[in-house]
Amino acid sequence: MSGANSSSLTPGFFILNGVPGLEAAHVWISLPFCFMYIVAVVGNCGLIYLISHEEALHRPMYYFLALLSFTDVTLCTTTVPNMLCIFWLNLKEIDFNACLAQMFFVHMLTGMESGVLMLMALDRYAAICYPLRYSTILSNPVIAKAGLVTFLRGVILVIPFTFLTKRLPYCRGNFIPHTYCDHMSVAKVSCGNFKINAIYGLMVALLIGMFDICCISMSYTMILRAVMSLSSSDARYKAFSTCTSHICAIVITYVPAFFTFFTHRFGGHSIPHHIHIIVANLYLVLPPTMNPIVYGVKTKQIREGVIRFLLGDKTVFTQDKS
Repeated sequence: MSGANSSSLTPGFFILNGVPGLEAAHVWISLPFCFMYIVAVVGNCGLIYLISHEEALHRPMYYFLALLSFTDVTLCTTTVPNMLCIFWLNLKEIDFNACLAQMFFVHMLTGMESGVLMLMALDRYAAICYPLRYSTILSNPVIAKAGLVTFLRGVILVIPFTFLTKRLPYCRGNFIPHTYCDHMSVAKVSCGNFKINAIYGLMVALLIGMFDICCISMSYTMILRAVMSLSSSDARYKAFSTCTSHICAIVITYVPAFFTFFTHRFGGHSIPHHIHIIVANLYLVLPPTMNPIVYGVKTKQIREGVIRFLLGDKTVFTQDKS
């Protein structure tokens, strides 16, 4: 077997084939992904810089947004540069251990992104339902601990992926029909029984995804009840408008993520493989691209901060009342 260790049936490297069936269009496929990656890096790094340097943005909502931006830019950086090397330079080889490392970071960071979105929903719940206690409920130590727990949750739950994948024998070959090392894409290359991988992957998806979605749903149920109890329509609009950016981020993140997850396990041959691969890449690069744009357009304080930064204006921000 090419690139394999004959004694352990562990390949020295894998071959990432890109988008199967669309090899002739790799260069054209790469262009929108390259553009989105540039926008994602510039937008998210800009948000992190703005939030860290502007005192008016030193609030729980923006701390969580900075954490989301850091997670997003790190997530797309783990895959997009490697994908562009495949498309542009035909550099398809990836070391076995590097593949496992990429797999770990992809799944850990996607889990962390989901966790941060859940924390942002709890932030909006505290801001709208308990406005007088908002700053005490979400103090800086609480925010730091919440971020650390979210990070550790992803690390602890995803680390077994690497060991479960490493134990498998790879006697069929070392070709992966993908642009990056996804857990199930690597496991399916094995000639061994990867049922445990599939079951554990499903358990992690339920523990992280479903738990976070339930928390988000409960938060917005309570937010909706609190908003509808307000007597003024202007007050209702103002209160709920603070959530629109976050709702957009949830939709952008979870829709392609669930499409990728379920087609991997239940799609069978009903969905063309190249569609699955393209969506799997979109779900890693689309949220990092769109989140800074959505928050920049929808959030007045960030919009003002960008304008002030571009103009070199040092005047004080309009304070956020939420």
